[in-house]
Amino acid sequence: MKIQTCVEHFNEPLYLESGRILESYDLKYETYGEMNEAKNNVIVVFHALTGSHHAAGRYENETKVGWWDPFIGDGRILDTSRYYVICVNVLSSCFGSTGPMSINAKTKEPLRLKFPVITISDMVRSQMNLFSRLGIKEAYAIIGGSMGGMQALCMAVEYPLFAKRVIMLASTYATGPWAIAFNKLAMEGIMHDPRFKNGNYDPKDFEEEGLLSFAIGRMAGHISFLSPHSMNKKFGRNYVETDGLYELFGRFQVEKYMEYNGHSFAKRFDPLSYLYIIKAMNIFDATRNYDSLEDSLKHIKAKLTLISFQGDILFLPEEMEVIKTTLDDMGRGDRVDYFCIDSHYGHDAFLVEYDKFDFYVKKALEAKV
Repeated sequence: MKIQTCVEHFNEPLYLESGRILESYDLKYETYGEMNEAKNNVIVVFHALTGSHHAAGRYENETKVGWWDPFIGDGRILDTSRYYVICVNVLSSCFGSTGPMSINAKTKEPLRLKFPVITISDMVRSQMNLFSRLGIKEAYAIIGGSMGGMQALCMAVEYPLFAKRVIMLASTYATGPWAIAFNKLAMEGIMHDPRFKNGNYDPKDFEEEGLLSFAIGRMAGHISFLSPHSMNKKFGRNYVETDGLYELFGRFQVEKYMEYNGHSFAKRFDPLSYLYIIKAMNIFDATRNYDSLEDSLKHIKAKLTLISFQGDILFLPEEMEVIKTTLDDMGRGDRVDYFCIDSHYGHDAFLVEYDKFDFYVKKALEAKV
């Protein structure tokens, strides 16, 4: 599988949904496989909240593979011997695209809180500019889970002629209060941590120890990615072998797991980027600029495949099902397939339990449209 990592710079302004303007910006992206001469074998993969452009493969001197590695490659579901797969790091991220810690060309200082709020629509618009520059006029398919699914739906509505097939996993048409509440915990923790310094921190301050309150907020968020069933299966009531049961701060294995994930994440992910990205997710609503969900979905021309997971407590299956129901009521049921996967893992099932849904993705990719 051929892998290329690139950064594209745009000098032209990006007009944002908020009314503000990004005078210039960078987008970092990774491609897998080769684009054919007709440029009609492109599959766009959108990443989720903490993901990046690195969706597959392994970098030199690194042990960790891309976040969707089992899905992308020669002979895999997104078969790179047939398709040219591209994944773009979203605006606001801390993995190479323009974000709050990017340098202001005029002041030579990081933008920090002067960086504008970016919406899902803004992310998609910037990516469309990239695809245009690369000569990609139409995608064979676009696919994403969680925030990636938001981008996929947004692109299907706002750029209806771009993709023939749209696949959404573990996502929603509008972020609900339950998910916003989880995000609030991390937001409060970051903002009120003394080391955050109202966004005026030095990123090097967190290399050895991340923001403590950010780590705690991330632990809360991580709970929403799993489920009671998956936690029971993964940890049960097992206790850390080296901790005493009657020590006040002795830990169950699940507590040790939460500590590790929270603290390691806070060292590798920029807190300002996190604030900006969860803001984009929180305000995502496919009906915001339309009269109703029906008014929004009527623009979609692609074949839509919706995949939810029974144990997902972050974006509930009914949030995806209402998209299917709405299209059915509009007399467009032939343009949408909906599958609720029998899974109790939780929201992150789309990153873990590949064997439970890969068939439906393969079916969607092979569908005639």
